[in-house]
Amino acid sequence: MTDHSVVAREEWLVARRELLAKEKELTYAREALARERRALPWVRVEKPYAFDAPDGRKTLAELFAGRGQLVVYHFMFDPAWEEGCKSCSFWADNFNPNIVHLAQRDVTMVAVSRAPLPRLEAFKRRMGWSFPWVSSAPSDFNRDYHVSFTPEEAASGEAEYNYRRQKFGNAERPGFSVFCKDADGGVFHTYSCYGRGLDMMNTAYQILDLVPKGRDEAGLPYPQAWVRWHDRYGT
Repeated sequence: MTDHSVVAREEWLVARRELLAKEKELTYAREALARERRALPWVRVEKPYAFDAPDGRKTLAELFAGRGQLVVYHFMFDPAWEEGCKSCSFWADNFNPNIVHLAQRDVTMVAVSRAPLPRLEAFKRRMGWSFPWVSSAPSDFNRDYHVSFTPEEAASGEAEYNYRRQKFGNAERPGFSVFCKDADGGVFHTYSCYGRGLDMMNTAYQILDLVPKGRDEAGLPYPQAWVRWHDRYGT
């Protein structure tokens, strides 16, 4: 910070315009990538998944809530845990303001975890969230979408995550999955992303990428070591 170059406004504008050209290239590349993402082939969901919701058991099709598209955030909350993952909570703090806007574009968004529904509801109240959150405990949903691992995988410390076999530290991982429902009620899996692919859904990280220090995580034991539940900062 202290040894950063300081220049006259005119010189800064030259550098800024050069960077703007690169930013525009990235924008066009991102738009092209989004088109490719939307053009991916779909997979029909055949398994009859069941979820515990506040208003009763629901199928995956019922989670759409009358809309044609469904976005699922795979929230790390193991059945043995007393509270949800702090990093997933960092992401979830972005959800409430977006739900109403997504609904205007035929999108329903829900969080799904393996913890029992009463524990999800208690943590949701604590955090002040209102987005839909259901428990997948009665089904294989989390395992089938590679965000929760079998006892055998947990024992070996290796499982498929982010489309490759890799080591992991616990039996839960985060992710986003997208589903579409056709006019006949058929449900299709269209997209999932994991790992750094989740960064684009975190507004705080997008803002931190703009400031001089950036995410400022290089000297930490792991990238999100600084993150706390929003009601635990300063404690």
